[in-house]
Amino acid sequence: MSANSTSEVQLNYGLDDVPQPFTRAMGLGLQHVLTMFGATILVPLILGPAMEMDRVQIAILVSSVFICSGVATFLQVTVGSRLPIIQGVSFAFLVPFFAIIAAHPGADAMRYIAGLIIVGALIEVTIGFGGLFGLLRKYVTPITIAPVIALIGLSLFAPAAGTASQHWPLSLTMLALVFVFSLILAPKFRFFSLFPVLLAILASYAIALIFTWVGVFEEGSAAAVSFAGVGDADWIRGVSVGDGGIIFPWGTPLFDWTLLIGILAAYLASMIESFGDYHAVSRIATGKDPDARTINRGIGSEGLGCLATGLFGGFASTSYSENIGLVGLTRVASRYVVVLGAGALVVLGLIAKFGAVVATIPAPIVGGAYLALFGLIAAIGLSLLRRADMDSQRNLMIVGFVLFAGFVFPSYFGSAPDFDFFGIGWLTDIIVSIGSSGIATAAVLGLLLDNLIPGTAKERGMVGGEGDISTTADI
Repeated sequence: MSANSTSEVQLNYGLDDVPQPFTRAMGLGLQHVLTMFGATILVPLILGPAMEMDRVQIAILVSSVFICSGVATFLQVTVGSRLPIIQGVSFAFLVPFFAIIAAHPGADAMRYIAGLIIVGALIEVTIGFGGLFGLLRKYVTPITIAPVIALIGLSLFAPAAGTASQHWPLSLTMLALVFVFSLILAPKFRFFSLFPVLLAILASYAIALIFTWVGVFEEGSAAAVSFAGVGDADWIRGVSVGDGGIIFPWGTPLFDWTLLIGILAAYLASMIESFGDYHAVSRIATGKDPDARTINRGIGSEGLGCLATGLFGGFASTSYSENIGLVGLTRVASRYVVVLGAGALVVLGLIAKFGAVVATIPAPIVGGAYLALFGLIAAIGLSLLRRADMDSQRNLMIVGFVLFAGFVFPSYFGSAPDFDFFGIGWLTDIIVSIGSSGIATAAVLGLLLDNLIPGTAKERGMVGGEGDISTTADI
């Protein structure tokens, strides 16, 4: 189908377009998988050892995460927001997950994680499909949402730097290839405009493979390609219930209600982040903000996706900012492409041998992709400020403080483990969880300041009147 058939913005493929031939569409879908691959395996590789899992158990954990991501993505694109959003493991849950592991050491911690994820997911489904979260929209203006989206990208500097710094030459090679393919070659050759990140990954991988063979990258180096673990991996994961099977691989869920508040606070932070992501990807795909129904269905669908993760033994999922950056970079907003990516994620989880092969991609290559994409997310967020009056001292003060607070508050709460709010434990947990997230901090402070401090609708960027911040302007 032709480009631009479903959108007012300049796209290679719009929301309802089906790229032809199928190999092109599949390649675009795989590009999404490769973009989120590093972040997807990072959480199980962090939490698995913390639960003292062996190599076989960690392989099952990684497999479960891919299956969960595929199912959650399919739900989001078909019954949820219907925006081209990839779902994956949420980093917002790391703190409560570590708390669960501390309270219930060993692999059985996954049973408690599954139980609390399911409870939180049911609440998120109620909030989303019940229309509660969409009510926020009339209180959200560009002054509120722009810093949140910007911080979604900027707050990812740590994983980007940590991954890229494992081998800067290879990471910078990957980064340079993304710039060359997307900004220099793409205007001349449409093929490069469709697959800049995928081609950069393949080219960087080929370089790493050659340098490994000739001995430039020594064995054990982060830049080296190693196939050592491929031979030990099974071809197909067992389809069964319990005992490492697809359904309840860790056993039936268990519940520790004393740890629920931490999980719910993480869900809140995740929903706020997704709220910003919906605005970012909707601006790319349609040139305007999502309506309340889209937001509600998106949040409700994320709840369904998290419910699936409790069933399949993974972790709570959320929208992936790096893949929104990919949509902006490639100008491919096709839902069909994302559905193919979701199918590839499920297949990747079922075929353990293939997952082991993909895992041979050196981490610095993924780090280079992060360097290219995370900054783009921040730029998309800041571009929304064009719609507000940025000559206004009111707006400058609010945006500047909210952005700054998004770094200051997490720094404080991260170094203040003994923080106590007048002895109220549950309220302390909520404040710490929100304050520990720059995104949640920016959202809460932005909402409060922008709605409490007087300002005209035009000044705040509310184009169509109260509660309407939509626009058809291109980004």
